[in-house]
Amino acid sequence: MQESIEYIIQILPQLLEGLKITLKLFAVTLVLSLPLGLIISLLKEAVAKKSTDNFVIKWIVKFPVRLLINLYLWIFRGTPLMLQLFFFYFGAAMIKLSNGENFALAPFTASVIAFVLNYAAYFAEIFRGGIIGVNKGQYEASKALGLTGIQTMRYVVVPQMIRTVIPPIANETIVLVKDTALASSIALIDLLKASQRAVNRDMKISPLLMAALFYLVITLLLTFAFNYLEKRLSISEQGIK
Repeated sequence: MQESIEYIIQILPQLLEGLKITLKLFAVTLVLSLPLGLIISLLKEAVAKKSTDNFVIKWIVKFPVRLLINLYLWIFRGTPLMLQLFFFYFGAAMIKLSNGENFALAPFTASVIAFVLNYAAYFAEIFRGGIIGVNKGQYEASKALGLTGIQTMRYVVVPQMIRTVIPPIANETIVLVKDTALASSIALIDLLKASQRAVNRDMKISPLLMAALFYLVITLLLTFAFNYLEKRLSISEQGIK
């Protein structure tokens, strides 16, 4: 027992270094993908077909933008995240620069690009579902008050949408914590990779058990945080201070 504790203390620093990378990838992905997903969802709603659109607006302005958005969502939601990681890390290395050298992305940079684009696509659909879920009467009331389309989105639609999208965003965020382990496939020394190295070196299962414990603690803390946020928003909606 004492030997096991001593071993855990011995490998703890390298696991904590891997944990730092995991948390950094998680935080950067979340900070960038959430606003990007919201922008994409709002843009998709803005270029949606309307019966009042003339030919130029419908086909010259809206259609190309709508096509690009749908293509982006189709690709990043329809292909595995690991494949996207490989594409940005190994695929980028095949690009030749003007000086003859290969273009290369660091493992962390490639991971951030793949994760942000992937999760922004999922968050965009979540936000869009929340926007669609807002009662149509809210739009009519905003129009009657003289609000512009942008003002309606900012002051009426988005605040109501946020309350409804918290549960699915919470689920995706918890999935993101676990998905960060995929970055170990492109040589990023994250928590999983650090624990795998310790297992391969020492032939012991303890590092993997420690990594599992770290992941469980993170997801537990996120679950508590989102439950608290959901309750606060619910109280605010009822007008209770």
